[in-house]
Amino acid sequence: MKLRPLGDKVVLKQLETEETTKSGIILAGSAKEKPQQAQVVAVGPGGVVDGKEVAMQVKEGDLVITQKYSGTEVKLDGEEYIVVKQSDIIAIVE
Repeated sequence: MKLRPLGDKVVLKQLETEETTKSGIILAGSAKEKPQQAQVVAVGPGGVVDGKEVAMQVKEGDLVITQKYSGTEVKLDGEEYIVVKQSDIIAIVE
């Protein structure tokens, strides 16, 4: 199966965070902060969303920074994704 976002939505795959601190302490799953850096997997078509014209500024493969705790988590075929509005993406990493 494949996720195809609608409107101004973007499907992201979060990048793994380090599980140990700089001093060598291993973090439990609950102690880790949700990563804000992700890779764009799929991009919606944009167009008119809520009465406003939206041009998509990200493309598949881009590395992006998102707002903390944004989006909807989705699990598909054993993989975890996050679906966010383009406005929840605050930067593209170049």
